[in-house]
Formats: sequence, structure tokens, C-alpha cells
Amino acid sequence: MPSSRTLLAASAMTAVLLTVGCASTRSAPGASAEPPVSDAATLAAIDQALAGDHRSAANRARDRYRHPQETLAFFGLRQEMTVMEVWPGGGGWYTEVLAPVLRDRGRYIAASWDPRTDAKYVQDGLKAFAGKLASRPDLYGKATVTALEYPNEMRPVPDGSVDMVLTFRNLHNWMARDAEGHMLTAMYAALKPGGILGIVEHRAADAVAQDPRAKSGYVREDYVIQLVTDAGFELIGRSEINANPRDTKDYPQGVWSLPPTFREGDVNRERYAAIGESDRLTLRFRKPPAGH
Repeated sequence: MPSSRTLLAASAMTAVLLTVGCASTRSAPGASAEPPVSDAATLAAIDQALAGDHRSAANRARDRYRHPQETLAFFGLRQEMTVMEVWPGGGGWYTEVLAPVLRDRGRYIAASWDPRTDAKYVQDGLKAFAGKLASRPDLYGKATVTALEYPNEMRPVPDGSVDMVLTFRNLHNWMARDAEGHMLTAMYAALKPGGILGIVEHRAADAVAQDPRAKSGYVREDYVIQLVTDAGFELIGRSEINANPRDTKDYPQGVWSLPPTFREGDVNRERYAAIGESDRLTLRFRKPPAGH
């Protein structure tokens, strides 16, 4: 007879796959109907990481906006993968989930900023991230830290060595530096043939002309797809898991008017809190398999 843990994991997997399936029905030219491939054991491990005492109350509060289990299931995360997260930030929000899930059977690689920069915010962020990893060797002790930042750190891992690359709300940062093409090319090189690239980004309105530097923090979905496919990737899935129809995307301080940043301070704070975090696109790409 199956154990209660096995039954719970199977139930969790069924719930997530149903959620992802419903969220992924938006049509996309060139996108296949390929289903997510996360297994029950991986979903159970994600649940365990999300419930862990290493996560702060503030980080837990963001789960309802970031939908980590559903997002990682849509991307097809599996425990035995080698996964590189690009720019996890000083706080390492997704590191708290990915590193424990991959610790025993896979590998977690954090591709962060160039450590040789003299920018204080970068140095502070790198120090904070290092402190986070050192604080829980039982969870993060096997994590690898490397760098990926244009123009000086463009080969974070050996070519063709990674099963999955993930990045969350970073594309607008690279666009601001005119570095998006270079960064995507580096990710393509890092992936094995058939490897997956998962991107979450603040989504601009389709009717608004795209600022190539993305000063508002928002990027049109069709623009993202064009950038990534120009780098050689195939679009294989789109999801509405991280959509927020309340986001009007027309704020004085761009996406940073919204939580968790609240860049306008107390101005319109209640309104922004009611809106919640930004409307986000969630896209799954693949490096073409060998011989494709």
C-alpha cells in the first residue's frame, strides 16, 4: 500500500499539473503543447523547501504572487538536473527553493554579478548572498557561485554543461545595459542541447511601444519572445501562472511603484498594495536538440 507521503506527493503533482495545464492554454505562434515534466518527488521536495524554517516571513508572503511550485513545475524542474539561476540577487529568493531541492541529486549554480565591479550595491548584494549561503550549509553547502555579466564575465560554466537556466525578472536589467543579446547568447552556450530556459518578467501592455531600455521595468511578451528566439532558442510554452490583471502598468515609478518596492513611499501605497505585485509573463524555451 502506498505511504501517506507518496499519496500526498501524487496529489500535489496532480494539483500542480492541472493548474499549469489550465494556465498554459494561451496560444503562442511556434509554441508546442509540450506538458511540464516535473515528477512527484520533485514537487514534494519543492513543498518541503517552501515550508522550511530557513525562509523569512517576508519571503513566504510573496509566494502568492510568485507561485514558486507552479512556476518550477511549468519549467519542468527535476531533482537530478544541473540548474543555473542567473542573477539570484542578494536575497536569493529562489535560491531558498532551488538549492535544497537540487542538493542531493542535482546541482544548483548561482550565476551572479561580476565580483570585480566597484559598484557598492553589487558588492553589498554579493556579500549578502554569500552570507545567506554560509548561514545554512545543510541547505546551501553544495551550491556553486559563478558570474555572468556583460562584458567581462560571459562564460559562467563550461559550454553545454547545464540542463536548465532560470532567470526571474532580470531581462529589463540587461536591456537597460544594452546587454540582453549577449546574456542570452551566454545562456544558450551554457545549456546542453535540448536544455530548458525559463524566464519570468514584468509584462508590458501589448498596445504600448516597447522602450528598448525598459525604463519602466516592463517588457512586452512578443518582444521577449523575439529576443530569445533571435538568440537561437525555440519557444515551447507560455503560462499565465504569474499573471495579475489588476496591474495597470502606468505608474510614475514604473513597476517599482508596486510592492514589494513601493518606491513612491506612502503615496498611493494602499492602492498599490491592493494591486499586488506586477503582472508577469512566464515563458519556457528550449535549446534545439542535437541535430535538430
